[in-house]
Amino acid sequence: MSTFKRAGGRYGMHSGSAKFKNLEVTGNAWVAGNSLLMSPGNTLYVNGDVDSSGSGDSWDSAIKTIQEAVTAADAGDTIYVTARDITDATGDPTSYDETIIIPAATSNLSIIGVNRGRTQGGLPQIKIGAGTVAMLTVRAPGCLIANLGFDGASSTGGGILLDDDYSTKSAFGTTISGCHFKNCQGPDVDDAKEGGAIQWNTTGNAWQVLISGNRFYRNVCDVVLLGTSSTVPQDVVIENNIFSGPATVVDCNLYLAGGSGMNGVIIKDNIFQQLPSYGSNVNLFILSVTG
Repeated sequence: MSTFKRAGGRYGMHSGSAKFKNLEVTGNAWVAGNSLLMSPGNTLYVNGDVDSSGSGDSWDSAIKTIQEAVTAADAGDTIYVTARDITDATGDPTSYDETIIIPAATSNLSIIGVNRGRTQGGLPQIKIGAGTVAMLTVRAPGCLIANLGFDGASSTGGGILLDDDYSTKSAFGTTISGCHFKNCQGPDVDDAKEGGAIQWNTTGNAWQVLISGNRFYRNVCDVVLLGTSSTVPQDVVIENNIFSGPATVVDCNLYLAGGSGMNGVIIKDNIFQQLPSYGSNVNLFILSVTG
């Protein structure tokens, strides 16, 4: 559990806006805006630069890969991931070269990067190189993915996949916040309908999803609904994001028209940089929501 310490003066917490002053927090707590979010589970720590994995219960005994931590986690746990040491000056951070799957039994899991700003170089980055599967697959409900970078260069499986079949696996209630997505695409590398940075699978489902405060850059598509063969996603909020440019590498920013489209989707306070103009594809829209 998290512990609270007085760091000089008073705690400075008052009701309503939940602001904090002179408060040191250790353990599995996460500040979102003016809200302090607490988790009742355990905390695991990931550092890709350690020589070998430890128990994961502190930074001094950190686990080496994110998937190892996810596998060790129980429902309700929190995983903190630190950025790897950047060893070159090419503008691409040293990455976690791994695909990650949150299994169906690990509900309400939080994977939170230790961030230094919402930039590609300020976040722990996942980059798998050549590959045909998503970098992170969510199969459990109520999960939080925050402050992580996803670089899809050379891969065609997209960034985050909400893999919900309405039966044995579910991704409803997922929150994706403060992340950076770059170079994400599907198997048809210039067609938004095939995949992108955040995507629902062809069955749809995955209701009550929040996509908030993310930065998208150079993705063929930023948010993609591939289909709705099971149920139509509902109660989806897409807010306060900066969506991809330049125009010549983007086919569609929000392709939400797969299958029967979405119900109750709210799109507000986002920045769209320009009208996409990638090649001669027919999806050249900022927003496609028919269906």
